[in-house]
Amino acid sequence: MKALIACEYSRIVSDAFVAKGWDVTSCDILPSEKPGKHYQGDVFDIINDGYDLMIAFPPCTYLTVAANRHIPNNPDRWQKQVEALTFFYNLLNSNIKYIGIENPVGVVSTYIRKPDQIIHPYYFGDNIPKKTCLWLKNLPPLTYAMHDNLFETKTAVEPEYVYYNSKTTKSGKSKYSVLWKLGKGHGHERSKFHQGIATAMAEQWTEYILNNKN
Repeated sequence: MKALIACEYSRIVSDAFVAKGWDVTSCDILPSEKPGKHYQGDVFDIINDGYDLMIAFPPCTYLTVAANRHIPNNPDRWQKQVEALTFFYNLLNSNIKYIGIENPVGVVSTYIRKPDQIIHPYYFGDNIPKKTCLWLKNLPPLTYAMHDNLFETKTAVEPEYVYYNSKTTKSGKSKYSVLWKLGKGHGHERSKFHQGIATAMAEQWTEYILNNKN
């Protein structure tokens, strides 16, 4: 079976599917960080090359809730958001039977449709709290608890937060995901996809597709 992992240069998800026996091509405008089949360029150059599955991670720079705050009185940023939404829409509606698209909470829910699932990395064994939305086509939501040993996915672990003093809460404390202590200039680290979810995708969706082949 052939899989396209779009907008990925880390090959974290690609390698998880390779481990399950898939013929995987990753694609991004950046070169791959690891060895493997990788197309550097526009995903729509290769999207119709007969893939059975596509997992995509479209850039979220202009799609997040935070990005939306900068839209008023900024026509250039508004135009880039429209382009980002169009890119997302075209991925979701491409001619591939099984599709999963990941993005943070943002404007896709308003302008295209709500996600099929919202998860966190700590549901799958990584201690990071980070809302991760999945838009699915012909794929089931991911399961993050053991189900009769069908899957080897790690069960949930305790999330790690950074606490700070706050005058707006009753306790006097507020919290952020441990990711945000990295601060500005670390967008690459903060956007990195986590291994637990990648493994869950590969294990669970491979099993599902094999059990539902015509």
